[in-house]
Amino acid sequence: MRLVKTNSDNPDFKMLSALFDEYLVDIDGEERDFFAFYNNVQLDNVLVVYENEIAVGCGAFKKFDDYTAEIKRMFVLPNQRGKGTATLILSELESWATQQGFTSYILETSPKLTSAVALYKKTGYHLIPNYGQYIGVENSICMKKEK
Repeated sequence: MRLVKTNSDNPDFKMLSALFDEYLVDIDGEERDFFAFYNNVQLDNVLVVYENEIAVGCGAFKKFDDYTAEIKRMFVLPNQRGKGTATLILSELESWATQQGFTSYILETSPKLTSAVALYKKTGYHLIPNYGQYIGVENSICMKKEK
């Protein structure tokens, strides 16, 4: 696998993000537009993973506060799951964020994405109260990991 650090203007990231949004339609339901508003932002720290020169997964992070990076847009193509790609992406994003001085990581996901929640728990994330725009959103859970 080849990992490429880029930004959200990357065409492969845009393609994977669009597929992710389609995947989330059934999960987010009526809240789709709410989540889309917060997901369609310019991201300067994007990772795209390639296997045999095909983009198979992505993730990103952005500054939440001086010490915390927010993990965003974690997605692996359904036919590529179970190969450790998501774990690789998450680990690389955390390492990259640490290099930029962040000492903790937060994220938001859907409780319906049970495999994502399991991945985050397995890699050291724990549930926290919903933050920011996710406060009071029933279809969201928020998690945090300290370095």
